[in-house]
Amino acid sequence: QVQLVESGGGLVQPGGSLRLSCAASGFTFANYAMTWYRQAPGKERELVARISNFGGSTNYADSVKGRFTISRDNAKNMVYLQMNSLKPDDTAVYYCNARRSVFDYWGQGTQVTVSS
Repeated sequence: QVQLVESGGGLVQPGGSLRLSCAASGFTFANYAMTWYRQAPGKERELVARISNFGGSTNYADSVKGRFTISRDNAKNMVYLQMNSLKPDDTAVYYCNARRSVFDYWGQGTQVTVSS
């Protein structure tokens, strides 16, 4: 059974940091590119950061470049999103995604709220 379980969300003040984690199981993790998406209330889901299956390539939304870092540990079947210098506009539900060919898996999401 495929599972993606996000954790690490919460309430943080502007300028603060959070580290999101996504634990994967039920598929060959190293074969999949991993992506973090987010969806704010009333907005469409948007790509935040993506990492290739062995971590050699990453890309980021312009809005998070220089502040967020995606990484993965294929030995632990984990993907991470380090978020620094958080802004109120980063408030959203953050989702972990695994995709390869026709296979497309999603986690349940973790809420990140940036507010003073």
